[in-house]
Amino acid sequence: MTTSRTLLLLSLLQARREWSGHALAERLAVSERTVRRDVDRLRQLGYHIHATRGPDGGYRLEAGSELPPLMFDEEQIVALALALRTVSFADTKLDAAAERALSTVRQLMPARLRRRMDSVEVVRAPAGAPTNGRLDAATFLAVGAAIRELETLRFDYGAGATRVVEPHGLVAHAGRWYLLAWSPAAADWRTYRVDRMTLRDRPGTHFHRRAVPGGDVASFVAGMFKGSRSGDRWPCRGSAVLLAEAEAVAPFVEDGSVEAIGAGRCRVTLGSWSWVGLAAGLLRFDAELEMASPVELRRAFARVAGRAVGARGSSAPL
Repeated sequence: MTTSRTLLLLSLLQARREWSGHALAERLAVSERTVRRDVDRLRQLGYHIHATRGPDGGYRLEAGSELPPLMFDEEQIVALALALRTVSFADTKLDAAAERALSTVRQLMPARLRRRMDSVEVVRAPAGAPTNGRLDAATFLAVGAAIRELETLRFDYGAGATRVVEPHGLVAHAGRWYLLAWSPAAADWRTYRVDRMTLRDRPGTHFHRRAVPGGDVASFVAGMFKGSRSGDRWPCRGSAVLLAEAEAVAPFVEDGSVEAIGAGRCRVTLGSWSWVGLAAGLLRFDAELEMASPVELRRAFARVAGRAVGARGSSAPL
């Protein structure tokens, strides 16, 4: 009882900056004198706990010169392990340190939770690490386990109908976590935002893993967001010469390329989901264009020009 109560006290002190002795005694269902003894035990373990005397006094956990044992609940452990796994997604130089830290955390996990965490494999699409969307740890672990065990998932998705899919991979793309799954109803691959999934009953029925087009989950998902089903590349790609300095254009090209070809001229190469979309993308630089290629892009410019004339109208004054 003393050990579990002391650990609970530590958890409370970690959760809130400052507690009064009376509030801690109420939460722990003990006397304030017992709280003082438990605080002394934590101090002996290396925790720096500042105490203030008087009617408004209380306790505050402070940063120490050494890192004593930490206490995490299961959701915190999952969040910590997931964060360490995705450190490399941010393109930092902490990959090796994160790997060592993850190994330490994993060794301290209860066996049951360690098995669940080990079942989750995540990959990154080139757009970057997840930053948005509230992700439920239990849902994330359940999806990871279904992928590993080859079990179908049944879930409600947003305000839509219930989906039943064969999960194949978890992917971080453009600030979100996505599930890549085969949909038997659509007879095709689909992606689902994990934070929008509400899981129904599990476990599901077993299925045979399918070959992901191109053999790489991350590249295939990145390609799907570009309108391509054959990997991480745009289905339409072309170039044009802009009458502008390469240095002025380069900051706005994003995943394309810029080549200086003379004073006040540069060649810009871009990709898009359609030829018309590519033509519009080149027009956004607000510069004169020439020598567009391939022929599909030149035809797209003709269509864009026709639509622009229609949008201008013939009777409205300019």
